[in-house]
This record gives sequence, structure tokens and C-alpha cells, in this order.
Amino acid sequence: MYEMKPEYYTGIEAIDKEHERLFELAQETHELLNDNLLLDKTENLNYLISELINYTKIHFSHEETYLEQIRYGQIEAHKKQHREFENKLMAFDLDSAEDNFELQNETVQNLLSFLVNWLISHILKVDMLYVK
Repeated sequence: MYEMKPEYYTGIEAIDKEHERLFELAQETHELLNDNLLLDKTENLNYLISELINYTKIHFSHEETYLEQIRYGQIEAHKKQHREFENKLMAFDLDSAEDNFELQNETVQNLLSFLVNWLISHILKVDMLYVK
């Protein structure tokens, strides 16, 4: 359901592979949201957010290094968006969702919406600018 579509490819293999992984994490988040047999999603939610934080730091570092190499003129604005994404991920309140199935589902839904909307928008509206 959540995967790289042709219009999301930048043509830069390393960056596209990393974007693919981010879509895989979105798919994992979607699967967690729809897993109605799992009554406590806290551990899985912690894993997903931790994985997203760690992986985006790696991806953003690679992308920013690439932008420096090509002397991209809008690099500071690009970096700012990356930091805002990281801050938003770290702001997800997992403690209040513990032991509350409905709140856990709401948190997973919020994470999924944030991740997918940001990822697609960032790739199409921001990343594609440096591809040109």
C-alpha cells in the first residue's frame, strides 16, 4: 500500500533506496494500525518511532552531504525541514498511550498520517528541486 511510486524517484540511486526504506516503515506503521489482535502496541510503536528517528538521521545526513557536494543553493532551508521532521518525531507522546489501546491506535494513526504526508510532500516539492 505504501511504496515508492514512479513520480517519487529522484534518479539518484542511493537517495531513492533510502526513500524506499522510509516507505517500508510507513507500510509497517499501517500494518500496526490495522493489527486488531495486538492489544498493546506500545513496544511496536516505540520500535517504529525509534527506527524512524535513527534511519532519518542517516538518510538526512547522506542527503545533506550530497547537497553540499552539488553546492545546492537552498541547503539551509532543506536542512531546516529535516530538523523539523526529526523534532516532530521526537515529540510523539508514547508515555500517555501506554496501557490505552484507543490512544495507542490514535498515536499510530497520527504517526502514519504525519509520515506519509511529510514524505510525499517533501520528495515531490522539496527534493525534486535539487534534482533539477
